Amino acid sequence: MFEIISGSMYAAAELFRDKTGFPLDESGSEDSRPGLPKVLVVDDEKLIADTLKEILEMAGFHVVAAYDGWGAIDAATQFQPDCLLSDVLMPGMNGVELAIAMRKMFPATRILLFSGQAGISDIVTEGSRQGYEFELLAKPIHPAKLIEHLKNQSALL
Repeated sequence: MFEIISGSMYAAAELFRDKTGFPLDESGSEDSRPGLPKVLVVDDEKLIADTLKEILEMAGFHVVAAYDGWGAIDAATQFQPDCLLSDVLMPGMNGVELAIAMRKMFPATRILLFSGQAGISDIVTEGSRQGYEFELLAKPIHPAKLIEHLKNQSALL
């Protein structure tokens, strides 16, 4: 799990802002998020997906959360994300299968997979065999580091 899961989201975001200098934006206005990518967060653990969504929104990102692969594909057709941030181990469609589907639908979408499980090598290897390479982040990742990573990724879009 991520390092900060419970407690006040606002307090956590204030801590991240203080450490990173990233501004908070509670308005929800897309206009207030210039240059930041739209992020689709996917995790079958609803608490993790919702927590990440709130933290990223407080950092100024426009975010949609989904709780499984098929829900993510449905959301992506409407949202058209610049970045997919997905857990690898999920029931039904795993994160690599989702990433491959997203790459086919939205070739320019940046894909970041994350997992706290050591047993994902077979899943990631299967993606590689199909010619797909995806960046893999290890859980737990400090939210401030994730925000910084996503902001650096937005410069590549």
